[in-house]
Amino acid sequence: MATITEPPATGLRRWARVSVAVTVLAAAFALVLSTGIGGPDTSLAISNLGLCAAAITAAVCCLVRAAMFRGRRRAGWALIGLGVLSWGLGQVTAVWLETFTGSVPLPSQADLGYLGMVLLTPAGLLVLPAAAQTLANRARSVLDGLMVAASLMLMAWIFVVEPIIEAGGDSALGLAVSLAYPLGDVVIVTIVIYMLALQRRTGRHFTQLALVGAGIVAFAVSDIGYAYLNLTGAYHSGGVTDIGWFTGFALILLAATRPVTAAPDSRSAEPHLGAQPFGVLLPYVAVLGALVTSVVWFARTGQSSAFVAYTRSALILLIVGRQLLTLLENRGLTRNLEARVADRTAELYASEQRFHALVQHSSDVVTVVGVDSAVLYQSESVQRVFGYPAQVLTGRRLTGVLHAEAAGRLADALRSVSGRPYASTVLELTVRHRDRRLRQAEITVTNLLGDPNVGGLVLNTRDISERKELQEQLVHEAYHDALTQLANRALFRERVAEALEHRADDSDVTVLFLDLDGFKEVNDSLGHLAGDMLLVQVADRLTQSVREGDVVARFGGDEFAVLIRTPTADNDAEAVAQRIVDGLQEPFRVEERDLHVRGSIGLALFAPGDTKGSHAEDAEQLMRNADLAMYKAKAMGGCAYARYDPQMLEGLVERLELEADLRLALDRGELKLHYQPTIDMTDSRVIGFEALVRWQHPTRGMIPPMDFIPLAEATGLIVPLGRWVLEEACRQAMAWAEQTGQPPVKMAVNVSVRQFDRTDLVAEVRDVLTRTGMPADRLCLEMTESVLMTDTEENLAQLVQLKTLGVTLAIDDFGTGYSSLAYLRRFPVDTLKIDRSFVERLGEQNDDAALASTIVQLGQSLGMSTVAEGIEEYGQLAALRAMGCTFAQGFYFSRPVPAADAGRLLLDASPDLLQNRLLENR
Repeated sequence: MATITEPPATGLRRWARVSVAVTVLAAAFALVLSTGIGGPDTSLAISNLGLCAAAITAAVCCLVRAAMFRGRRRAGWALIGLGVLSWGLGQVTAVWLETFTGSVPLPSQADLGYLGMVLLTPAGLLVLPAAAQTLANRARSVLDGLMVAASLMLMAWIFVVEPIIEAGGDSALGLAVSLAYPLGDVVIVTIVIYMLALQRRTGRHFTQLALVGAGIVAFAVSDIGYAYLNLTGAYHSGGVTDIGWFTGFALILLAATRPVTAAPDSRSAEPHLGAQPFGVLLPYVAVLGALVTSVVWFARTGQSSAFVAYTRSALILLIVGRQLLTLLENRGLTRNLEARVADRTAELYASEQRFHALVQHSSDVVTVVGVDSAVLYQSESVQRVFGYPAQVLTGRRLTGVLHAEAAGRLADALRSVSGRPYASTVLELTVRHRDRRLRQAEITVTNLLGDPNVGGLVLNTRDISERKELQEQLVHEAYHDALTQLANRALFRERVAEALEHRADDSDVTVLFLDLDGFKEVNDSLGHLAGDMLLVQVADRLTQSVREGDVVARFGGDEFAVLIRTPTADNDAEAVAQRIVDGLQEPFRVEERDLHVRGSIGLALFAPGDTKGSHAEDAEQLMRNADLAMYKAKAMGGCAYARYDPQMLEGLVERLELEADLRLALDRGELKLHYQPTIDMTDSRVIGFEALVRWQHPTRGMIPPMDFIPLAEATGLIVPLGRWVLEEACRQAMAWAEQTGQPPVKMAVNVSVRQFDRTDLVAEVRDVLTRTGMPADRLCLEMTESVLMTDTEENLAQLVQLKTLGVTLAIDDFGTGYSSLAYLRRFPVDTLKIDRSFVERLGEQNDDAALASTIVQLGQSLGMSTVAEGIEEYGQLAALRAMGCTFAQGFYFSRPVPAADAGRLLLDASPDLLQNRLLENR
C-alpha cells in the first residue's frame, strides 16, 4: 500500500503547530461553556457553531487523509470521516430545529445524523488493516475484545443504562435512541481498544488510532451525560456536556492531520513479550474493573440484576476460554521449542562430526601446541601426510621432532605470536618424513590461547613439496630452451646483467653470438625433426668447446650465445670463439647422413673504462653489439668470428634512419623519375626510355639508387615504390605522346623479384595501363635473372599472364646470373639487356668481347632484341654495331635526365640534330 509522505521533521513541526492551535480552541470552548461568560445566548451560539465547525473540519481532514492511502486504509479513514460528517450534519439539523422551532424533540431528524456516526465509525475502525497474526493469536485477540466489550457493557449498564431506564421517558423510541448513544460509544471504544491491542507500539499508525480512541471516549462521556439529562429533561445546548463532543472532534482532527512517518525497522516489528504489555494486560484490567464495579454496586444497592449476572458469567467463560487457548498455545510453543532444541542439538552434533571428519581427512595437518611447543592435540591426518601416528606426537615437544634449523625457526614463530591474541604468521620449513625423505611444509601459526575452546597455538601444516617441485620445473622451463636444455634469452640476459654488475676492475665480460650457416637448407630438405636433432648436437659441441663456468644459451632457431668472463689481459674469449668455429668443422651424423654446417660468431667485449670500444652500457647493448658483429662475420663468408666495431652500430643507425625517411619519401613527393633514352643502333633515333628512380632527400641531397634500392628490397618498400614508378612512367609517356602528337614511346620499367612474390602483380599492371591509357605493347617490364630462378612455376605463370596483356618482357643485366638456356627458352622473354660489365672493355681482345658477341648471337637465334647498357665510348658503340646489337644505352648518348629534358629530345624530329643533342648531353 503506497502512501504520501513528507520529511519527518517538517511534518511533525507543522502538526505540532496545529496541535497547539486546536488545544487553544478547545480550552477556549471549554472555558466559555463551563463559566457561562457572556450569558446563556452566547454559550448557546458558540456551542452550536463550534460543534458544527469542529465536526465538519474533522470530517474533511479524515477524508483528505483517506486520499493519502490506498486499499483498506483509505476505506477505513473514509468511513470514519463520513461518520464524523454524519454527526456534523445532524448537529446542523439540530441547530436549525432549535433556531426555527424553538426545540429539538427526541427523537428528531438530527438523530439520524448522530446515529450515522455510531454505525459508520465502527465500520471504519474495523476496515483499517492490522498486523498479520496467526490463527491462535487472532482467536486470542477476539476473546480479548469480547472480554473488554463485556466488561464495558457491564460498567455501562451499572452507571448509565439502568439509571436511564429507571428515569424513564416520553416514549419507548426516545428511550431507545437515548440508549443507542452510550451503547454505540461502548462498541466504538471496544473496537478502538481491540485495534490498539493489535497494533504494535512502534507501528506507523498507533498514535493516530490512540487519538481516535481518546476522541471516542470523550464522545462517550458527553453521550452518557446527554442521554441521562435528555431523559430527565435537564439537557440544554451550550452546557458543559458539549465540551466532550468538541474535544472528541478535536482529537479526531489531530489524528487525521498527524503526518505518516517512515516504517520502523523490520527487526523492531518482531513480536516479543515485552513489546505489547498494553495488549496483554488490557483484557484483565477491563475484567477487573467490571468485577470491582459490580461488587461495589451490589454492596451499595443490595440489588440483583439478571443482566449483571449473565454478563459476569459470560466474562468467566471468556476468561476460561482464553486460559485454555493460552494453555494450548503454551503447549504448542513448548513442543516447538523442544523440537527446535532437538534439531539444533542434532545439527550441532552433525556439524561437530563433519568438522572432525574434515580435520582428520584434510590435506592440512592440524596441531595444537602450548607456548613451550608441547603438542596438546594432533589430527590423525599427520600419519597420511608425514607418516607419523598422531599418538606418537601428542605430548612431545614439536621442536624436538624437527632438525635444529627448522626447530629454531618454529620456536621463533611461536614466540612472535604468543603475546598477541589471534595473531598469525606463516613460515616454510623442511620437515623429514618418517621414511627419511625431506618434505617442504607450509605452516600457519595462529594464537588461540585466549579461546577457551582451544587454549593453545594452532598450527595448520600442509605438504607443499609437489608445489615447490612444480614451481622449480616452471622456473626451469621459463629460463631454459625446451629442445637443448640450454639457457634461453631471458636467463642469458640475467646472467649477462649479473656479470656486468659484479665485474671486477681487472676482468672483462664477453658475449659471443653464433648463427649457423646452412641450417635453413637442412630444415627445408630433411625436415624440422632432422633440424632439431642437428641443433641438439650443435648444443653439445658448444658446451664441450667452452670453459667451465661459461654460460651457453640458445635464443631460438639456429641462434646461440656464450657468456665468457676473463681477466683483462687474457684472450680466452677469442680462443673459445675459435674452438667453436673449429668444432663445427666436423660433420654431424643425423639420420645416417653426414651434415656440414658452419657458424658465424660475433664477439662483443665489455672492458674496464670501455677502452676496447664496446660502447655498451648494459646487458642489452652488449648482446646487441655481439649480434651486429655476427652479421659482419657472415659478410666475411662465414665460418669465422668478428669483433664488434662501433662503426657497425653507426651503419645500422644510419640504415634505420634511411629506412624511416624512405617510408615517408613517397608521401612527401621526394622521389622523382629520370629517364635514360634507348637508341636504335641503325639510325640513332630515340625509340624509348628507361625510367630510373631518384631520391632528392631534403637534408642529404640526392641519394644514389644503390644506397636505397637494396634497402627498399630488404624492407619490402620496393613494392609500393615499384607501383609508383610504374604508374608515373606510364603517365609521363602518355603526356609526351599528347605533346608530340605521336604514339607513346617505349617505356622500360624495372620490376623487383619482391613484386613477383605478390600474386596481384598482373592485376596491378592491368590497372595502371587502364588508368593511364598506356598501350600495353609500349610498356617493357625489366627483371633480373633471379626471377627465373626463384619460384619458377609461379613466376612463369605470372610472366605468361603479363605477356597475354601485351607488354614486352626483358631480362636486365643478362649474363651476370645463373640462368640456363632451358629457362630462357621456357620464359616468354622479348629482350636481353647486356650488362655494362661486358660492354666497358669492348674493343680489347678479351673474353668480355666474346661474351657480349655470344649474347647478341643468342638473342638473334632466339628471336630476341638485345640492348647494350653502359656505352661510354665510340669504340664500344662501333663494336656493338658490328656484332648486330639492336639497341643501346649509355652516357655516350645521354645520362638519365628529368622528364622535361627528356621531352625535348622527343620534340626534335631531325635525327641528325637529335644525334648532336645527344652528344651534347653526354
